Amino acid sequence: MKRLESHPLGIDQGDVVLFSDFENDGEMWTGSGPRECRKHVAFSQPYREPPVVQVSVSLWDVKTSTAFRAEVVARDVTAQGFDIVFRTWADTRIARIRAAWTAIGALPHSDDWELY
Repeated sequence: MKRLESHPLGIDQGDVVLFSDFENDGEMWTGSGPRECRKHVAFSQPYREPPVVQVSVSLWDVKTSTAFRAEVVARDVTAQGFDIVFRTWADTRIARIRAAWTAIGALPHSDDWELY
């Protein structure tokens, strides 16, 4: 559990197209084996410290003649942003993916001291 002190709380969210590989015969659509797509997201304003980030798939377009194998996670979370990482493997063919995200955390406050 992440405990939040009495600082102002910020909630930021968005929806990001990670790739649309069917349009250009990209790796996720034509490839096989382990594949990864990484997309950086910047928060609308920095948090006081790295927030909690939740990521989910908001759109998927996949070939149904093979098994659908995938994971989507938030990685490298900082106070300024994070990376959405999408992975698939084996013979899964994915035309496009869009991911929704929500970040919740403490915001900077004018009473915060900066120690040098």
